Amino acid sequence: MKLYLKEMIDDVETSKARYFDVLIQLLVMLSVLLFCLETLPDLSENIKEALKIADITLLIIFTIEYLLRLYVSVPSYKYFLSFFGLIDLLAILPFYLALSIDLRSVRIFRLLRLIRVFKLVRYNKALRRLARALSKIKEELVLYFLLSSMIIFLAGVGIYFFEHEVQPKNFASVFHGLWWAVATLTTVGYGDIYPITIGGKIFTFLILMAGLGLVSVPSGLIAAALTDSKKE
Repeated sequence: MKLYLKEMIDDVETSKARYFDVLIQLLVMLSVLLFCLETLPDLSENIKEALKIADITLLIIFTIEYLLRLYVSVPSYKYFLSFFGLIDLLAILPFYLALSIDLRSVRIFRLLRLIRVFKLVRYNKALRRLARALSKIKEELVLYFLLSSMIIFLAGVGIYFFEHEVQPKNFASVFHGLWWAVATLTTVGYGDIYPITIGGKIFTFLILMAGLGLVSVPSGLIAAALTDSKKE
């Protein structure tokens, strides 16, 4: 029985496994559609109840799928700690957490249902290749995000000290400076707050130069990893 289930769930070469994969993909897309339908205004109570029942039904199916994958995995913790295992768990966890928390927080967990979209990664070769590529460069990405966070923090603190005295409302705190730093370093540049002092403008120029590298580095890392992954 366990071998049969493993072939149906994990062996992509068999026809029953392909049918199973297609079924799960369709259910994931249906789940996302239900989420969107729930946001429509003026829904009747009957429709709301029907959507709720449909979503719970899908949740039960995804829960069974998760437990089956856990059952056929050898050892079980290998799947539990894997990327796809965590995605599958996060796809069902919000509902069970919402059962034991204050109703005012349910909206947050309902939004987390959209994590189910990431279940589609398992069933697409290109997306699986991307997942492998990200796994290969995870240490570099962690280092990149750590350095980026440090640069953003220093930029936010720096612009605060340059501009706070002349723009006390726009740069009221370091947190306002951090918002400016994120918008500037990502080259978005909303223009809602900007420096007007000479020192602030020079500082901004230097930060913009750093921002160019901040955007290009992860793109280069991912592109190189994808190329290597495709060759394998």
